Amino acid sequence: MSVGFEIKTAAQYAAEGKVPEVLFFVGCAGSFDERAQKITKAFAKILNHCNIDFAILGQEEGCTGDPAKRAGNEFLFQMLAMNNIAVLNGYGIKKIVTACPHCFNTLKNEYPSLGGQYEVVHHTQFLQQLINDGVLKVEGGAFKGKKITYHDSCYLGRSNNEYVAPRRILEVLDVELHEMKRCKSSGLCCGAGGAQMFKEAEKGNKEINIERAEEALATGANIIAANCPFCMTMLRDGVKNQNKEDSVQVLDIAELVAQANDL
Repeated sequence: MSVGFEIKTAAQYAAEGKVPEVLFFVGCAGSFDERAQKITKAFAKILNHCNIDFAILGQEEGCTGDPAKRAGNEFLFQMLAMNNIAVLNGYGIKKIVTACPHCFNTLKNEYPSLGGQYEVVHHTQFLQQLINDGVLKVEGGAFKGKKITYHDSCYLGRSNNEYVAPRRILEVLDVELHEMKRCKSSGLCCGAGGAQMFKEAEKGNKEINIERAEEALATGANIIAANCPFCMTMLRDGVKNQNKEDSVQVLDIAELVAQANDL
């Protein structure tokens, strides 16, 4: 996965007797899903652009165990978590940033009881802080005045009460934000959380992601902003179901920022 510059691993930092300021925890989707890899690249480019001292775990990174835990396999979750914690602690990692709310929630709220004590930040929070500190300059660019709607992911929103950071970034991008009827604490799940992404749908009249995509399209926006690779997949499928993929884009917040800055 080439980004045009070297991304060092925590092991390379350790070989130099150093610890990175920030560990970018890429996650399974960001590593292996072709669409989510674009989000990973966009965020890495922003970090590099801002001269952030960051590293990844590379092949030493394992799944956080979120899907296993949500599916009820606590034993597998703890095995995966303990492996990651041993690696992270071995490198003396203090701060972690991730573009996946599932990883964010698990690392932040479920690793501490197993010995994984870190400052964990979602990439939208990290980007907002960079903007607030003046490290990252963002202007609307190609997105100025564009009609955009924003989907609150469950694990960033309801689970961790973060609704402000992504919207502040959209404000800086100078877009025309059109909120869906169900948003913020009343937002509708994309249908992928709780390990639902990996099982067949239960009986019903409509898939959740179809309903959510319909709500997004009803705003008249031609861009749906997301902050989660799971939501990205579900929303894109919902848009395709409505035959709108040629007129409506689904983009991650990091992609919007990177494109606005021509990165």
